[in-house]
Amino acid sequence: MNQILNTLTPQAQAEPDSGIVKAAMYGFTKPGIIPFWSGEGNLPTPEAFSRPATESLLKGETFYTFQGGIPELRGALARYHTKHFGRAFEADNFFVTSGGMPAIQTAIQMIAGEGDEIIIPTPAWPNYAGSLRIQGSKPVEVPMTLANGKWALDLDRLFDAITPRTKAICLNSPSNPLGWTATKADLIAIRDAARKAGIWILGDEVYSRFYYGGARAPSFLDVCDTEEQLLLCNTFSKNWAMTGWRVGWLQAPKFLGPTIERVIQYNTSGTPVFLQRGCAVALDEGEDFIAAQVAKAKANRDAVVSALKDFPQIRLSIPDGAFYMFFGIEGMTDSMTTTMRIIDEANVGFAPGAAFGPGGEGFLRMCFLKEEHKLEEGLQRFTNWLKNSQPV
Repeated sequence: MNQILNTLTPQAQAEPDSGIVKAAMYGFTKPGIIPFWSGEGNLPTPEAFSRPATESLLKGETFYTFQGGIPELRGALARYHTKHFGRAFEADNFFVTSGGMPAIQTAIQMIAGEGDEIIIPTPAWPNYAGSLRIQGSKPVEVPMTLANGKWALDLDRLFDAITPRTKAICLNSPSNPLGWTATKADLIAIRDAARKAGIWILGDEVYSRFYYGGARAPSFLDVCDTEEQLLLCNTFSKNWAMTGWRVGWLQAPKFLGPTIERVIQYNTSGTPVFLQRGCAVALDEGEDFIAAQVAKAKANRDAVVSALKDFPQIRLSIPDGAFYMFFGIEGMTDSMTTTMRIIDEANVGFAPGAAFGPGGEGFLRMCFLKEEHKLEEGLQRFTNWLKNSQPV
């Protein structure tokens, strides 16, 4: 077996297992477990979005289609952005992918090759760095800091990481796992640094609607032109409760269209038409559902803060966006082992902070977009564990 494994690429052999998946696979074996490890809510896709997909499937729309997405969905994406950003967008700037991850991979495959670097503030969702390492590119991780109850990104440190090998700055805002949200001033500074260096901005604004300071979070679309070096990745997973659908999109300059469609062809050969039908309806008719989801997330966030704030061993920042609480426990130096202990001893599942890169050790991530009664029960179990246990 080892002889066969050694025929694989060094990148594939060296890439570590996902700590999030490891915790979930372990926790799934426990009867009655309350899981907070995965980044998704508890609601299934609304029937209003599912019905058009079912009807399309039954009509026989099961053939190959446009590599960049059907015109109806690209048009709906343009309408959605025009509505929320107050300026006109064109359908030709949007490219449908088979999930948010393929949007990220498509972007990375276009701009970063062997030995090239992309700068990523961390703690961060591990799939950015993993995708880079797998193809021989290098993630340059710039740790953020938690001080005075707030996560902070040192922009000078971020820009000092730019080298001749740098191809992009990758920014996820609102952040998974932190809930930290870049200000408009942050985005302008990053835009200006990227322009000066002649590098790309790779933006992940998946959680832009899960923002507790207004209708949406500040966006690169507020400060950048659509035809400059800006690639924005997004997905239908979070806003519209469609994680299992595996449909996302990449927003990019129109002149990249042929290149993007070639990469999509080689990776997935396009996204099923029937899925795209449902996504188009979600964009046009999903505002009430999003509003309800965000209101629920905010209430749940406040419940988590209320439950944890009086424990002196807990360190946290109240998140401005997304639906995660990333909290530290004093004395914890091995978040993976502690995660497994909490599963065994409290029957509650978190994601280990070490999975999110430098600066993540000593923390746990909790997805709080869950049913109210399960959230209450999970917090009760965990706070009881805190009173009677010591982390490792």
